[in-house]
Amino acid sequence: MQATDSPQHASQDAEELAAWLRFSSSPGVSRRTAVALVRRFGSPRAVQQALAEHQAVEDNAGLPPLTHEQARGLCAEPGNELRALAARTVEWAAKPGNTLLTFNDPAYPALLRQTDDPPLLLHIKGDAQLLAARGIAIVGARNASLQGKLNAEHFAQSLSDFGLTVFSGLARGIDAAAHRGALRGRASTVAVMATGIDRIYPAAHRELAHQLAEQGCIVSEFALGTPPCAWQFPVRNRIISGLARGVLVVEAAAASGSLITARSAAAQNREVFAIPGSIHATLSKGCHQLLREGAALVETVDDVLHGLGIKDRPRETMLTEELERKAHVLLDVLSYDAHTADALATHLQLDAAATQASLLALELAGLVERLPGGAFRRLKR
Repeated sequence: MQATDSPQHASQDAEELAAWLRFSSSPGVSRRTAVALVRRFGSPRAVQQALAEHQAVEDNAGLPPLTHEQARGLCAEPGNELRALAARTVEWAAKPGNTLLTFNDPAYPALLRQTDDPPLLLHIKGDAQLLAARGIAIVGARNASLQGKLNAEHFAQSLSDFGLTVFSGLARGIDAAAHRGALRGRASTVAVMATGIDRIYPAAHRELAHQLAEQGCIVSEFALGTPPCAWQFPVRNRIISGLARGVLVVEAAAASGSLITARSAAAQNREVFAIPGSIHATLSKGCHQLLREGAALVETVDDVLHGLGIKDRPRETMLTEELERKAHVLLDVLSYDAHTADALATHLQLDAAATQASLLALELAGLVERLPGGAFRRLKR
């Protein structure tokens, strides 16, 4: 939605937007029903016209049936509260860097539009074109392990270096690690929020959200001012998977939001990937369940690229300056014989976690390989 200089036009924009807002949250009318009506007639106003002419109440055109009470609710004039929200939203959309997309907008992301439950409205802060970019979703546990966060960060960076946009949910743990890794890569990252776009949650990620809006984008279907509420998180997960070509689950408990995202991806005909872990680890249970259900097992970035049908992977992924410095130290010591991470850390008097991170980065870059038993060896170039 573009800003206008004319108060009359701004008023018309607000009136149109109020109709979209009503359809997005009309009591007693499901999201799928609202979307089906808009798909059939083109816009909320056109739906209201059809309802007024009794064209869409009965299921005579492949549409979900509506009761007369539901039809009256959709056709009712917006109240003062909805009009005020529409006016605030128009004002918000007029600010630099902000974009509002309705379902019938040509710029609406095509992959998301093809799903059976797309949002009617998208509030976007940052580069809106990223929503249509080729990408992968990376999700996982909020209370992630250190290794899980390192895996998310380095997979995200490597896939971003390859040119894939990384989609995630701005949550603690795996989501935040994926966003940070992708920001260090060549491409970018998109955070799909479960609150209004003006309400950052968790608050501890305010700085990260600002960075995402500057270098990537953040997006929400929820109205401005919407606070966090438990039901909104699983609802937004369908958008994370709907924007991406596939979903990589890094760590997940047996019952978690990450599994909701993965199963949403499967229902949307997206690829589902999972990283296995210890049979004793609680945060591996969800990934193992997905693997039993047919998810692709992931050990390397190539597994993801192959699963997405991408075959032109560059031979080597760029490392960050800090990792490159640590990596060269390891490569100087690591011969073509096998060495464990612990042995290398002890020999070099390095922190064990930092050594694991550097080895993982080298593995993702194609410079070392992981052997059975957790050992590593340098690859011949």
